[in-house]
Amino acid sequence: MKHRIVVLGAGYAGAYAAGTLARRLSPADTEITVVNAEPDFVQRLRMHQFAAGRDVEAPPLAEVFAGTGIRVRVARVTAIDPGRRTVALASPEGPGELTYDSLFYALGSRVAHHGVPGVAEHAFDVAGRPSALRLRERLDGLGEGDRVLVVGDGLTGIETATEIAESRPGLSVALIARGELGAPLSAGARDHLRRACDRLGITVLEHTRIEAVEAERVLCADGTALTSDATVWTAGFTVDSLAGDAGLEVTDDGRIVVDSTMRSLSHPEVYAAGDAAYAIGDNGLPLPMSCASAGFSGRQAVDAIVARLTGRTIPRSKLPYVGNHISLGRRDGILQMVDGAGEAKPKHVGGRTAARIKAGIVWMSLWATANPTFGLPRRRRRVAAVPGEFTLAAAEQKAAA
Repeated sequence: MKHRIVVLGAGYAGAYAAGTLARRLSPADTEITVVNAEPDFVQRLRMHQFAAGRDVEAPPLAEVFAGTGIRVRVARVTAIDPGRRTVALASPEGPGELTYDSLFYALGSRVAHHGVPGVAEHAFDVAGRPSALRLRERLDGLGEGDRVLVVGDGLTGIETATEIAESRPGLSVALIARGELGAPLSAGARDHLRRACDRLGITVLEHTRIEAVEAERVLCADGTALTSDATVWTAGFTVDSLAGDAGLEVTDDGRIVVDSTMRSLSHPEVYAAGDAAYAIGDNGLPLPMSCASAGFSGRQAVDAIVARLTGRTIPRSKLPYVGNHISLGRRDGILQMVDGAGEAKPKHVGGRTAARIKAGIVWMSLWATANPTFGLPRRRRRVAAVPGEFTLAAAEQKAAA
């Protein structure tokens, strides 16, 4: 019997993991299945651009993994049973179930409502392609001077506000910040951000907390009501409760607690990467939710899975947090590096150079995902036990011998 690897989620972490596992493990005794709610690869880094009206490539997963031997299931994960090692699925064809020997959990994150009334009913977001499409259709229906409120001045909020303002100059765009605009950035980067907002005609409302969202306005903590023809909620992200509901050890916010090899502390057959994993970086701090973190943690998880299955020593990947790349429309941006404590360094890179760097990173992420067979070895590694008799314990004993 083949060792069954099930990958939940085909975002940056999951798609990379599935493709790399297929490159490095022999199909003679391993079977890889990818489960994703959407049939396409979603460039989450560009969903704010898609919402604003730009064309964003979405390669079908069936084409991405063609020729790799990877099975693709388009379905939503509804439950995980670690005791039985099964995953329950829901799809248009009806409910289903998958059995795994190793589980790679990369379901990512979704927008956090923070308990604010009306967000779910009235606000838009760019956390996924369906929600970004819903915002895009709403923006298409707005007219000259109609007002768009972007709530949240994190990276997603900044990128969304600037992209909409640049792509749809007839709209009135406001960015609502709970504190000072761009507070985590260096002084120079904050100045650059303010100049960009001024250039694009974005109204910035600082030190403003939203207490409720209604169909045509938002209510602020100070009693102010702000009219809105489209409210975009970008005030943070959270993860699904699936892992915690399944009994895995998770943090208060639901992320799976993993060791330095991205393996669950409570369930050794489960690995997690990306936004859904609570991993400690090289600086001793939790890795932030980001595409870069997905790449670093996904690489370490794949190395660990391959090593454990094939009885080899586990290589340790670096888990750095080096900085943030922020797009400010198509021709402007900010590259802000951070120090060992995760604090902004004094200098930053801005303007077209930063925009080109960000565009290059996005392009490379898409290319790597859409070409999983690149560098496919002629001889892939076999598992360290006879198929049907494999156990993690046996592989680890061999690795330790």
